[in-house]
Amino acid sequence: MRFGIGFVFLALVSTARSADVGSPAASKPGVQLTQLADRVRVEINGQLFTEYIFKDVPRPYCYPLIGPGEVAMTRNWPMKNTPNEEHDHPHHRSLWFAIGELNGHDFWSEQKAFGKTVHEDFQEVKSGKKEGVIRERNKWVAADGTVVCTDERTLRFYAPDRPSERLMDFDITLFASNGELTFGDTKEGMMAVRLAPTMRLKGKVGQGHIVNSAGVRDAQTWGKRADWCDYYGPVEGKTVGIAIFDHPQNPRHPTWWHVRDYGLFAANPFGQHDFESLANKTAGNLVVPAGKSVTFRYRFYLHEGDDQQAKVAEKYAEYVK
Repeated sequence: MRFGIGFVFLALVSTARSADVGSPAASKPGVQLTQLADRVRVEINGQLFTEYIFKDVPRPYCYPLIGPGEVAMTRNWPMKNTPNEEHDHPHHRSLWFAIGELNGHDFWSEQKAFGKTVHEDFQEVKSGKKEGVIRERNKWVAADGTVVCTDERTLRFYAPDRPSERLMDFDITLFASNGELTFGDTKEGMMAVRLAPTMRLKGKVGQGHIVNSAGVRDAQTWGKRADWCDYYGPVEGKTVGIAIFDHPQNPRHPTWWHVRDYGLFAANPFGQHDFESLANKTAGNLVVPAGKSVTFRYRFYLHEGDDQQAKVAEKYAEYVK
């Protein structure tokens, strides 16, 4: 059977187009950020990693958080209802930054009189082959309308070196722009994620584990100080984990960890009296003078396997360099 030159050419074009459609990583390498009306969509090598939702919400948050193997690693509720998810703590929105007491105002919960972190503008939303960057400004508004402070934050998403990992940095500077700023001593905070139900330490479907940089494990990690903490467990038949790294330049490094058996996982440098059972309920307060600022830096390492298989300690060493 013979084919004309035109037929062969069309067949080659068709094959090339089919390869592009079937291989998004080939057509969209790197980190692609797409700004929409209420969110910024983050895609890594053509696949959704997360969406940064910033408009008409109590505070900005990242949801979902898609890890290696395309598995969702954070809870869906309250954003949507799915099986086997408990409807507790409606303020636990996937990945977020919040504080239980700031100048006496609650910026952690979503019940009764609570403060909101209100998006002002983006200074930068930039895609790239190696990384994508979101730079944003917000104001912290108490329930009575008082502007307590402002922040500037940078979220940096990296194109992974290996398909078994995802890396994201969250850096935030809070400014005492409206007078002296007092971070209250409370366990309710601060740089946080709420994990998928099967990754939990306990619960009807929980099969997870927790370990920190000091080798403390599972329930004993709550309230302990460490350079990093890792929470891992099964999702869709695969063992995956999220490690949070506390930067050495952060105030009160190594931080305390507000890490719970029901899937809450947070770095919190302000819960000293709770974590250490102190009588003085203001022992962990931190005061920022008017006109000054304080900066916090964290890295999220989403990985396959447990902490040893993922070499979490080595990844932390790379981060602090």
